[in-house]
Amino acid sequence: MAEFEFQAISQQIQQGELNLMFDLSLFLRHNFARVWALASKKLTSLEIGYISSVMVTELLSPNVGPHQYPNQIRPSILPAIQKLSLAVDYITDTMVGTISKGLALLTHLELRDAPLIEPRVTFDLTNSGLQQINQHGRLKHLSLVRSQEFLSTYFKRVNDLGILLMADKCANMESICLGGFCRVTDTGFKTILHSCSSLYKLKVCHGSQLTDLVFHDIAATSLSLTHVSFRWCNLLTNHAIKSLVRNTRLKVLDLRGCKNLGDEALPAIGSLCELKMLQLDNSDISDVGIAYLRHGIISSLVSLSVRGCKKLTDKCISVLFDGSSKLELQELDLSNLPNLSDNGVLALAKSRVPISELRMRQCPLIGDTSIMALASMQADDDRGHGSSLRLLDLYNCGGITQLSFRWLKKPYFPRLRWLGVTGSVNRDIVDALARNRPFLHVACHGEELGTDPWNNIDSSYMHDYEELDELEQWLQEGEWESDDEEMEDAEDDADVVVE
Repeated sequence: MAEFEFQAISQQIQQGELNLMFDLSLFLRHNFARVWALASKKLTSLEIGYISSVMVTELLSPNVGPHQYPNQIRPSILPAIQKLSLAVDYITDTMVGTISKGLALLTHLELRDAPLIEPRVTFDLTNSGLQQINQHGRLKHLSLVRSQEFLSTYFKRVNDLGILLMADKCANMESICLGGFCRVTDTGFKTILHSCSSLYKLKVCHGSQLTDLVFHDIAATSLSLTHVSFRWCNLLTNHAIKSLVRNTRLKVLDLRGCKNLGDEALPAIGSLCELKMLQLDNSDISDVGIAYLRHGIISSLVSLSVRGCKKLTDKCISVLFDGSSKLELQELDLSNLPNLSDNGVLALAKSRVPISELRMRQCPLIGDTSIMALASMQADDDRGHGSSLRLLDLYNCGGITQLSFRWLKKPYFPRLRWLGVTGSVNRDIVDALARNRPFLHVACHGEELGTDPWNNIDSSYMHDYEELDELEQWLQEGEWESDDEEMEDAEDDADVVVE
């Protein structure tokens, strides 16, 4: 790493909060030690995009400070840290123990790993590591997630005993997120629900042994859950949801990948009058069941995702939105719905719902007509054509042709900042559109747009976007002709190729 980069990071570390979203393993080991030796005692929040577990252990272990003799031990580093968020190669007992022992003021701990190979016992989390969590008793928020990004792997050395040992020290915990704990059964999860009386946020990801029995006696607890996520917990059924909704103050409910959930769960969900975010991806719901949301929570929802719910058709749009007024919905995910067609999008456009983010990727029946309908859509705030849409994902929609790109030019979709399309439609047209709208991020390789709700579910229910600035307004008012000519040339070239 260059010397000026080292100095810049050193200056940032003197601040109260530091976010380093790059691979710290690129640091030379002696430079890494030099940087953290300069850390301010006032630093309270630290987030690192990637760092090895060994480097974390070395960082937080007693070490030699600057201008000290080799045998002079520095008693504490980062003594004021309250929030620590790390992405590491492996979550290990040693690292967890070092963090828990060395950071006495820690209230938030978020650890996420993504192993490239199956971890050995010395590079893994076990029951012993869980027992070391929260040694100082201040921890309020805990997140331990094993990502499946590179390898389908889990915390195979943790079972119910580890959860029981951890729960003994976590009675005051307010938020718990556990991902990849495949050997933890209902016994372990029930221990959390019955031991942590202050818990309001619970997330479980890939809980392969989590069943309905966990919620059988949830009414006997004093819990008041507001955020619940059971992502890819395939054993959960409608009965679990009926018990869970006794927490009537739920604001976020994420049930993505729970394939055994169907229409019977929706009347219960529809009774949650404070619900803001609902994610039902890949569930077994149909147009009949989704009608229960129309009569219950559709007026309060800010975000709704039914991605991959293959029984849904165009009718679900009219069922949800026809005749509705004063809707707060801003994010809608209709991706991977094989029976959603242009007729459904026409119904959505007529409803005048002020949606900011619309995802319809992998919908084979969506075509140019949908784009024209959305381009002509006016929200109730009457701010202009297509004014509310800031993100539109059309990746791999079967009916999209170069005709759609004429409706993606100015002045249509004036606030659009993210667009997903299939680059194979015509690369020259895609490139011309990107030049025509310099403030628009065009993605054509299938990447997901915006941010992952799993990482942002805690902060807010909507994204902040900059309003139209003067430069873009000037570009739109004074540069249309040359830009449009460039796109027309690209379209003409495409027509020649087709002919």
